[in-house]
Amino acid sequence: MSAWRATYRLQLREGMTFDRAAALLPRLKALGISHLYLSPIFTAVTGSTHGYDVTDPTAIDPALGGREGLERLAAAARAQGIGLLLDIVPNHMAFHLDNPWLRDVLRHGERSRWARHFDIDWTKGRLVLPFLPDPFETMLEAGAIRAADGEDGPELRAGDLAVPLTPHPLTEAERAGDPEAIRALHARQPWRLAHWELERDGITHRRFFNITGLIGMRVEEEQVFEDTHALILDLVEKGIVQGLRVDHVDGLADPGAYLARLARRAPGCPVWVEKILVGDEALPPWPVEGTTGYEAGAAIVRALTDGPGLARLDALWRDATGEDRPWEAVLAEAKGQVIRQVLSAELAQLKDLALAAAAASGEVEAGEEALREAVLALLIEIPRYRTYLEAPEGPRRAEDRALLEAAAERAAEGLVSDRALRWLVRAMIEVGTEAARALAIRFQQVSGALMAKSQEDTAFYRFTRCLAHCEVGAEPSDCAWTPARLAEWAASRTGRDLLLTSSHDTKRAEDARMRLVAMTHLPEVFAALWEAASDLPGAGEVDPAQRWYVLQSWLAIHEDGRGDIGDRLAAHMEKALREAREVTSWTHPREAAEQPAQAFARTLAAAWHEPPDTARTLIERGDQLSLAQLALKILLPGIPDFYQGAEGPLHHLTDPDNRLPVDFEALDAPPEGGLAAAKLRLTRALLRLRSEAPGLFGAPLRIEAMPGGWRALREGPEGRLMLTLSWEGGGTAGSLWPPEGKGPVAIDWQAA
Repeated sequence: MSAWRATYRLQLREGMTFDRAAALLPRLKALGISHLYLSPIFTAVTGSTHGYDVTDPTAIDPALGGREGLERLAAAARAQGIGLLLDIVPNHMAFHLDNPWLRDVLRHGERSRWARHFDIDWTKGRLVLPFLPDPFETMLEAGAIRAADGEDGPELRAGDLAVPLTPHPLTEAERAGDPEAIRALHARQPWRLAHWELERDGITHRRFFNITGLIGMRVEEEQVFEDTHALILDLVEKGIVQGLRVDHVDGLADPGAYLARLARRAPGCPVWVEKILVGDEALPPWPVEGTTGYEAGAAIVRALTDGPGLARLDALWRDATGEDRPWEAVLAEAKGQVIRQVLSAELAQLKDLALAAAAASGEVEAGEEALREAVLALLIEIPRYRTYLEAPEGPRRAEDRALLEAAAERAAEGLVSDRALRWLVRAMIEVGTEAARALAIRFQQVSGALMAKSQEDTAFYRFTRCLAHCEVGAEPSDCAWTPARLAEWAASRTGRDLLLTSSHDTKRAEDARMRLVAMTHLPEVFAALWEAASDLPGAGEVDPAQRWYVLQSWLAIHEDGRGDIGDRLAAHMEKALREAREVTSWTHPREAAEQPAQAFARTLAAAWHEPPDTARTLIERGDQLSLAQLALKILLPGIPDFYQGAEGPLHHLTDPDNRLPVDFEALDAPPEGGLAAAKLRLTRALLRLRSEAPGLFGAPLRIEAMPGGWRALREGPEGRLMLTLSWEGGGTAGSLWPPEGKGPVAIDWQAA
């Protein structure tokens, strides 16, 4: 099987099956791909568009082609010299009635063999099912709830819901829907149906972020690991898949222990983890190849951002919108709002765990509110996704202890008394009781969820100066790097991480992002574009901050000849405004508050179906930056990862926009003279070089400034490869790129 040279991420489902994927293999081989990287393949909720809502980890989804289809794909891939990288989801399964393990728990309660597989707090009583459109009693009195016999036993039915009942014969009164009989029947179940709004603070299971429909799994328990990983391990052992990508590793109770067990059970299988690193944070010493590469995408954006231009853009943005807060203040405000409103169930769980740990310790006498305040203040001040206090003694645990203590110092400033806070930190670090251990585990799981929901899904939609820096793995407070800073970062890399510029989770696709980086190169051009947009009909009815966001989003996704830009932009604005949670939200949408920005988005797209010259200038610079980004992704230490369609232009916004169907035939025959042809040609050339001169990409990478730009150089026994970036003047020539003449992106290859 091929060495790991380049991966290609394919989103299965919505028409992409194993057989259709197999048909793409010859073109992937021609592109230079060594491994096909598949989204989750296990049986998921009926109609799932992504596969992360697994209902049966012991079966491959028939909708994709089942086990036979996967084996056909693996055989076809082997014939092309291509391996398979599989995305696995150990943290959670679907909290859905399609899930047979969950149905058994609903039927038999704590007696079910699966009851301890799910992360359910049975000490809180019955499992809460917040599935109802109205309160239970309201629906009962309206005659909307009744009992009936289903295919596998009695069920309680409410609309389209059919929830398994304990295995006892139904009475005539229950079948007839008598309110008293149904009320008593419901009370005897190990679960209780509730209005959907109870999910905010009344659930009794661990969920993925704030998605109640995904239930946490206790994979820290050996039997749970074996049951959920049996098929995965079989696929690895039989050589059907050659590598694994672990989704949301920070959600696990003990990520290090999980990864160690996975390494023991799948010896020799390369593993990458979805782990978001913040600032100078290093990956813990886990038995993995590295991360999926968000930090690489962020590093490339920082290296290509013009620092002085960003400062000018910042001034323009603040003058236009009236925004005066630094990024740190925006994030802290978002964290406070999200933990109280979106993750209030998790805050309540942590408060209860803190009360239990305090009682077990005997060291502190603190009431519910004091402990809640302490937990809340500390969560807001954690600067990373999570700490790893469960890790063995060593440098990383010491670093995390210091981080937690420093966070406590900041958190204490806003409290009337810091006594409960000091105890809380000490209890989680020392873990003297089982109650303290449970508190530490859950606190760390929640801190990651809070950072993701607050930063990625809230603050990134509020701090909108330059949306290229509002990206997974990025920090809007650290946006522009010198060549020396990029060189320092590259020198710290192992060369085994994936290098990602687009994914199913990125906020904007790679080429959309580069058009926004172009704003920092040409801030005065963007200022002129802003003035022109402000003169369009309806512009004055839109909040300036929203208008600034709409304009950037249009710039990011415009493509000549497409008729769907207005609809896509309007749909994205609905999501952006609801994620920002300032004037509307997903749970309580205010369509009247959303309408002006959506209407302006459509107006802008229609008026600028043929973009003004200022936009053309930014688009041209964005195209050049896209080629620079591509070259850096392939030259930097690591394994370049290509999201589906990334061999051509990717001008998408966040999901579902980034899951639009890919026209692979069009990608293989692009019109000459544009970004599509340039990206395809450069991708093939550089990946061919990785194949023909593999030692070159293991040689040291030298990055240095030069007049008017900078260059990156690799030199080894096989030859010398140099990337030159110069945005001023006439550019540079190169033997590999550009195809003719000079350009701002030049690549010179001299074989030994």
